[in-house]
Amino acid sequence: MKAEIIAVGSELLLGQITNTNARFISAKLAEVGIDVYCHTVVGDNPKRLSQTIQLAQQRADILIFSGGLGPTKDDLTKQTIARALDCELVTDDEAMKTIEDYFTHVGKVMTENNKQQALVLKGATVLPNRNGMAPGIAIGKEDKQYILLPGPPHEMEPMFEHEAIPYLLGVYGKHDVISSKVLKLQGIGESELEVRIQSILEKQTNPTIAPLASPGMVKLRITAKAKTEEEAQKLILPVEQEIRSIVGEFIYGVDEDTLSSKTTELLLQNDWTISAAESLTTGMFMAELGSEAGIGNALKGGVVVYNKEMKIEQLGILPSLLDYHGIVSAECAEAMAESVRERFTTTFGVSLTGAAGPEPHDGQPAGTVWIGIAAEGMKTASYKLQLSSSRNSNRKRSVQFALHYLIQAIKEKKELKY
Repeated sequence: MKAEIIAVGSELLLGQITNTNARFISAKLAEVGIDVYCHTVVGDNPKRLSQTIQLAQQRADILIFSGGLGPTKDDLTKQTIARALDCELVTDDEAMKTIEDYFTHVGKVMTENNKQQALVLKGATVLPNRNGMAPGIAIGKEDKQYILLPGPPHEMEPMFEHEAIPYLLGVYGKHDVISSKVLKLQGIGESELEVRIQSILEKQTNPTIAPLASPGMVKLRITAKAKTEEEAQKLILPVEQEIRSIVGEFIYGVDEDTLSSKTTELLLQNDWTISAAESLTTGMFMAELGSEAGIGNALKGGVVVYNKEMKIEQLGILPSLLDYHGIVSAECAEAMAESVRERFTTTFGVSLTGAAGPEPHDGQPAGTVWIGIAAEGMKTASYKLQLSSSRNSNRKRSVQFALHYLIQAIKEKKELKY
């Protein structure tokens, strides 16, 4: 079965809200083996919605709509679909009672336009809304299925999962599941990654492999189709192992892992602590780690030393070192990392210094960044980045690279530990 998801609402086209509904619906359909080939967004315009329906009918078996079921004049999804399917709209008594009960409960008078929310397509299966007022609708017409869902995610998500999915399974029966695993990589570009795993990409059938570029990182999505989730995972495993054998050094996590969550996990697993000295990132590195639950058991603190004087005063960096090498240098980054580790008595010390841009800084071109990693019992290391994005993008990417190099240092220290 092929499905198309059609989000209705001019606010989506204006960029006022994000279309998270399509992502949720796609993920749930994949779990039951229904393919999604198209996501469509259309404004609150009956003519354009009618055209969208006609196009979707040519390429999909299941048309799923979200939004446009409310009480206002621009909520025209039901009316437009009713005309397209030549169906009558009738009032659903249970839905009307739910709406009336709501207004009674909140002590407000129900306006006439709220009765519109109780309208459903005649002969349709009504999907109860347990978190709002407008019910969902499911109806089969000729060889197509039409699912109408409310727009607010807190109403749509439980309705789709608990009402619409069982309806579709009742119509079509159980299908193969589609399961994916996402490998997350840092420190390698999309082009280089594709070259390295070209032999795997050329022979892919089931599972399929898709590189996905994100700011500062690359993802590899491995997707398999099978009768059960367990069988799909068995198909994914050998492909994942082959990929890891080629580019495993760049893989820091899977699925929902982030660089900061993986760093936190590794630090806590080993009862290790960390401190940071930040110049160009002015606390962004520590803030990123601080978003992770439990990091308080590992992150002891740090300093923001934005200018030369503070590097000398707060960290005790020798003025002669800064005068000779500059503050955008490997020597400065290493000295900062070593000093902050000593002053906070932590296992690891991390430093970031550089020229964020847009202008050169301390004789170095914009985008030049040095990251220092000092660790107890290990040689202090420094890493140079030459970034070319905007000022704030360079700062954010510096944080991501610092977490990447820190993960590598943690893994190296872990090996030494054993």
